[in-house]
Amino acid sequence: MKDLFGKALLDYHNDNYTENLITWTNISEEDELPLSYLFRNFEDMPTLEQKALNLSKGKLLDVGCGAGNHSLYLQQKDIDVTAIDSSKGAIEVCRNRGLFKTEHSSIINYSETTNEKFDTILLLMNGTGIFETLNKTSTYLEALKKLLKKNGQILIDSSDIKYMYEDNDGGYWVDMNAKYYGELDYFLSYKNEYELPMKWLYLDFNTLYTACLTCGLKCEILAQGEHYDYLAKLAL
Repeated sequence: MKDLFGKALLDYHNDNYTENLITWTNISEEDELPLSYLFRNFEDMPTLEQKALNLSKGKLLDVGCGAGNHSLYLQQKDIDVTAIDSSKGAIEVCRNRGLFKTEHSSIINYSETTNEKFDTILLLMNGTGIFETLNKTSTYLEALKKLLKKNGQILIDSSDIKYMYEDNDGGYWVDMNAKYYGELDYFLSYKNEYELPMKWLYLDFNTLYTACLTCGLKCEILAQGEHYDYLAKLAL
């Protein structure tokens, strides 16, 4: 991986901003992802993110922290935050912005190499995306479960993207013999460079709920957004 995401974050943070990231999937066209949005403050965050941050407590792990917006907000509220991301550039930005505890790691590797446990684990901005595919969901949930304290909580958001398959008559064209409709191939480019495509998973709530039951986790919806998105709480 070229870590174009990390390069873009570093450029913006270091005042070398000239253009935005371009993203697209196998079912959607190219779209600009403004770098300024990746450095938003609490007031500019979606309602579901704000709710998750307001519910955050205790020792906290921010998974897929990006530029560290959520972690910085919580750190300023004297919450003990550890921020992790698989992007080396993102972690460099987080450190430069003043985050005290950061790790360049995937959640799978982190769960295998640490003995720490957390009161709150955050996975925001489509937190289920890192699960990659439906059949890997249980592997990721087990890794998260291993990091959770007895009375801890996992706050995670996602969306039911079935609407993207809706036809003009209100029906849905989903091939039931194909892979789960929320499994996407995600593409990214920056400054005329192209990243290798990665798997990215959107989970409808019922599917997440069933996966949690299989892994011995409780799952409940805390809030729903205006566009098929939701915030869920997972617990032992």
